[in-house]
Amino acid sequence: MVDKIKNYIAEVEKFTASTQEEVENFRIKFLGQKGILKEFFAEFKNVPNESKKEFGQTINELKTAAQDKVNELREALESKLEENGVYGDLTRPGEPVEIGSRHPISIVKNQIIEIFSNIGFNVSEGPEMEDDWHNFTALNLPEYHPARDMQDTFFIQTDPEEILLRTHTSSVQVRYMEDNQPPIRTISPGRVFRNEAISARSHCIFHQVEGLYIDKGVSFADLKQTLLYFTKQLFGKSKIRLRPSYFPFTEPSAEVDIYWGLETETDYRITKGTGWLEIMGCGMVDPNVLKNCNIDPNEYSGFAFGMGIERIAMLLYQISDIRMFYENDVRFLNQFKSVL
Repeated sequence: MVDKIKNYIAEVEKFTASTQEEVENFRIKFLGQKGILKEFFAEFKNVPNESKKEFGQTINELKTAAQDKVNELREALESKLEENGVYGDLTRPGEPVEIGSRHPISIVKNQIIEIFSNIGFNVSEGPEMEDDWHNFTALNLPEYHPARDMQDTFFIQTDPEEILLRTHTSSVQVRYMEDNQPPIRTISPGRVFRNEAISARSHCIFHQVEGLYIDKGVSFADLKQTLLYFTKQLFGKSKIRLRPSYFPFTEPSAEVDIYWGLETETDYRITKGTGWLEIMGCGMVDPNVLKNCNIDPNEYSGFAFGMGIERIAMLLYQISDIRMFYENDVRFLNQFKSVL
């Protein structure tokens, strides 16, 4: 009988388990109410007196070995489960990390910034919530000026002063001129807001990059050469034209067109069969704007220009609907993974 118990002890020592269910079955087999140990304890009364001591010690050895084995296996399995809960299944193959992508608006904005940085322009930024002075009055748009109607404005408060969402990043240029003296050479990229109907060609939120150069002896020829350099760098187009236009804060003012060409059906469609495409507005800074910013217009002159980033991106990537930039459609954004 003692030899039989010792065989069970050897079996206990060799036992291993990979699940909690196997451990529980092992426990029931040896330590349960109808288990092996219960049977041996029941046989104890039938053992001769001279063998009772050895028999009892061997049973207790089996009981201790079985209980220790159960505890050991339970701790090991629980530790493994906890590790999997924190780190997942460490034996599982790794999942590929998908390459992210920049938004096309960010891509084009960074390209524009880099082009102008190469010719000495720095980057200036300002608040999206503006006051009337920086957004309108300082830019030669006094109260009740009819040109204010050109920009449908989101007003946030009107008392005690008018606070609004900026309608252009020209307000950043005003702030920059207030804090810096010429020579000034800066571009102001940022988000702007206008209370316009949303369609395939327009949105109430869009992005602009506006440039400003002020120094002694700045002429319209300097403006034209700067814009020609820009269009060559960004579009690879070397032919531009400037058409007379009107902006309250520049005089004279012009719209800038590039010759896109008529090589494909798309070219005919986006240029309406003319081959020319409008990309931005520009002009010489009005002397009143310089005065409002404490810059002497008799000593300094300058030029300014501004373009919509969405319009440029739509041209570069042949995107037909401006709303696609704001819908966060992964299918659309994944197309720009290979673009830095």
